[in-house]
Amino acid sequence: MPPAKKRTRSYDPVKIQAAVFAQFGNVRQAVRTLTPEQLALPTRLGDWTVRELAAHVTMAVETVSRNLDRDEPAKPELGLTDWPFATAVRAADIDDGTRQLAEANPDLDTLYDRTEERLAEKLAAAPGTRVLAARTGAMTLADYLVTRTVELVVHTDDLNAAVPGLDIPYDRQALAACTRLLADALAVKAPGGSTEVRVPPYAVVQCVEGPRHTRGTPPNVVETDPLTWIRLATGRVSWAQALEDTKVSASGERADLSAHLPLMT
Repeated sequence: MPPAKKRTRSYDPVKIQAAVFAQFGNVRQAVRTLTPEQLALPTRLGDWTVRELAAHVTMAVETVSRNLDRDEPAKPELGLTDWPFATAVRAADIDDGTRQLAEANPDLDTLYDRTEERLAEKLAAAPGTRVLAARTGAMTLADYLVTRTVELVVHTDDLNAAVPGLDIPYDRQALAACTRLLADALAVKAPGGSTEVRVPPYAVVQCVEGPRHTRGTPPNVVETDPLTWIRLATGRVSWAQALEDTKVSASGERADLSAHLPLMT
């Protein structure tokens, strides 16, 4: 039996836009509380400090406004689930830009304020079908905003890991969209129907080549929580470490996802 064709997941653009603003606001409120000593702390992102990571969050959001300033491409080049695999080529540019941004903006609150105002102004005049000339590849605005939930949730987790007790909250819609996009990307990278990956309460996907189950409990099941899944998908934690820490349950001979992770580096 040929594999069933997977339907592209749809996202409510109103909810996604609200989620982007909500999570950006959560980070902004937390960054306001950081002391100079906390801003100088190291992060798990190479040699970035907390200050540089906090500045990078504004860069991830400002790209929406900046792309809306550019001429509109004729058509999209990237679908939503293509995006996670298109980001690695820009790593060096992003690193340089982040350091320059942090150095040029010692007042992070003003930087966050300016970024949020620009985003609100630009989105008010742009339909979701508007095509953006993103550096990773042209995408519709609606799709690109979903990718911003990934950036915001992943870097919220990075900030929480870097600063003990910071505990920035996660907007539910942002966490859900981030989890779902990365789960769908796994299904693209490892197509098939032999393994069911469950990330309750947000996502369930079928992936990995092999015999496809049609009913009942699948023979190969992976289950984890949203933040562990996001850390696995982005290389913040290894498959072996997640298993050792009992953050993942995996049953069945095709339940080992280590060959397919991380999705983003």
